[in-house]
Amino acid sequence: MAMIETPLGGTDTSSLATAKVQRLSLFVFALFFIFGSLTSLNDILVPKLKSLFDLSYTEAMLVQSAFFFAYFVASIPAGLLIARIGYMKAAVVGLLTMAAGCLLFIPATLSTLFPAFLGALFILAVGVTTVQVVANPLLSLLGASSTAHSRLTLAQAFNSLGTTVAPYIGAILILGALNAVDTSTLSSSELAAFLAEEASVISNTYAGIALIICLVALVVWLQRNQLKSSPKAESHNFLSTLDLLKQPRFALGAACIFLYVGAEVAIGSLLTDYLMLSTTLNLAPEAAGKHVAYYWGGAMVGRFIGSALLRRFSPGKLLAFAATMVIALISLSALSTGAIAGWSLLAVGLFNSIMFPTIFTLASEGLGERAAEGSGLICCAIVGGAIVPPLTGFAADLSTLALALAVPAICYAGIASYGWYARRPRIAG
Repeated sequence: MAMIETPLGGTDTSSLATAKVQRLSLFVFALFFIFGSLTSLNDILVPKLKSLFDLSYTEAMLVQSAFFFAYFVASIPAGLLIARIGYMKAAVVGLLTMAAGCLLFIPATLSTLFPAFLGALFILAVGVTTVQVVANPLLSLLGASSTAHSRLTLAQAFNSLGTTVAPYIGAILILGALNAVDTSTLSSSELAAFLAEEASVISNTYAGIALIICLVALVVWLQRNQLKSSPKAESHNFLSTLDLLKQPRFALGAACIFLYVGAEVAIGSLLTDYLMLSTTLNLAPEAAGKHVAYYWGGAMVGRFIGSALLRRFSPGKLLAFAATMVIALISLSALSTGAIAGWSLLAVGLFNSIMFPTIFTLASEGLGERAAEGSGLICCAIVGGAIVPPLTGFAADLSTLALALAVPAICYAGIASYGWYARRPRIAG
């Protein structure tokens, strides 16, 4: 049994109904901001844990693997949860799961075990996945279908704001002391105490985040009855959904989501360490972490530019152009030094901006009534964020950070090819 929810009750006046919808929309925008913030905060967590546990790049990238593997595991169960208890209650479940994941950083810190941090991140990401699966369709319900596109665009702006702000604040809270002490001068007992103190910075930060999330969950819970639900019988068969992969345009689009998320996350995860290199910007850890905000901020700005360009140019051709520009920027960064090397890689975010929604739209074209099935399947492809970053880290361990950028560059080459392949609109058959 699926639950179809409508924002308005039968006894609401028009003005009251409008106020109710606006209030619920603000809550959804807050959800977009929250899961955007927590996702990009991983880019700060990677160099911190790498330093604390003396990890290789491959091992450090397991932070992203633990986080993004949750999308593969939890996306479909989250959809079933929504069908069972409704959007608002499912959002509360997701938020409380996120808070639980944040609080698990406390025992992880006490254990001083890297796998414990990965476990906390996975639970946190299960909550993020649930909230994300709730937020997109819920926002579409809150108003007329004719204005759904503008609401989703605004919501993505809140998401981008979160991904831009979180690395800057996280760098101050989490990375600030990394270079304040020369660990080579410490005795073994002093070093152990220092590392324990630095690990507690992580747990304290995430405990504060858990408190904020719990407050948001309380607000959403108090609004849980604002959407009226009515049961509607729908048959769901995941195996039949897999039949969509027989359609080349859809299958290749899902593969590109895998490549895009993997490449975007890999670059974001390496940026702090990359900008600290003497061959690039030679920044201190905190300053390098703050610069990650430019990467995600470029994506935020690019979404507004891209939304205008997509009205005038073929989405497929624009996608191919953006991916080609990213390959050029990555090549420029890898083959140069100093400011050019650093800022050319940061500029990748600007061209990343249109990729996810454009790939998603191109893959979904012509699916008709099966669009919802396709959407759920594409969400599973976000697991690319769990696989491509460790491959990039492994390449960095074998060579250098600059040469390891070849891994995401290959991913973008696949995206550029798909954009050209899907340059013409597909008509539902």
